[in-house]
Amino acid sequence: MNTTSLPAFSDLLNLFFPDNCRACGHRLLNGEEIVCLHCCDQLPETDFHLHEPNMMSKLFWGRIDIQYCLAAYFFFKKSSIQKLMHQLKYHGKTEVGSFVGKNYGLKLKHVDFHKAFDLIIPVPLHKRKQKIRGYNQSDFFAAGLSEALGIPWSGEVMKRNIFSQSQTKKSKYQRWDNVSKIFSVEKTDKVKGKHILLVDDVVTTGSTLEACALQLHRAEAAKVSLAVIGYAHS
Repeated sequence: MNTTSLPAFSDLLNLFFPDNCRACGHRLLNGEEIVCLHCCDQLPETDFHLHEPNMMSKLFWGRIDIQYCLAAYFFFKKSSIQKLMHQLKYHGKTEVGSFVGKNYGLKLKHVDFHKAFDLIIPVPLHKRKQKIRGYNQSDFFAAGLSEALGIPWSGEVMKRNIFSQSQTKKSKYQRWDNVSKIFSVEKTDKVKGKHILLVDDVVTTGSTLEACALQLHRAEAAKVSLAVIGYAHS
């Protein structure tokens, strides 16, 4: 096929099988990928990677030792980022996680965070929940970060041992009591003496991330840092 015909073929393909923005649902234009440029401009970036301490790091003061707290976006209800997260978690649009991870990873690399970490670990889902959903949404965020930063990631290092119900309607204490003992590090050799970047989709109270970080410290990780797609501040 003559390569000069490829754009026309692509336009024809999009006419019959249009690709839509995962945030607003509008048709993507040539050069746009996953999220349209308009929605990208509207996404509320935190810039936490440029500010330490920050709002997210204060969640963990007096609770557990965390080196860096990073979040790509502020999470608001009925916002574009909530729509993106809904697509990622409940509609199988795993490319959203990879897209955000890659873009945020490039921002982190620009300020040399690619030199800070040894391994990226996503917060694990219980095998029952992962079987129901079909995937762990945080895996794709981790993979996108890994690609941009040039740092390996693994979804096999940590394990969630107990199936837990939704945390959204629990109090802060109930959330902590619910998750403090349900995680374990399965491959301590991958963690010992390393700076681990622990990643998740959204942080609210920080209880789940705290519980995972506790187990990483017990496995003798040298440092633990956190990165999430959305920070839901009050």
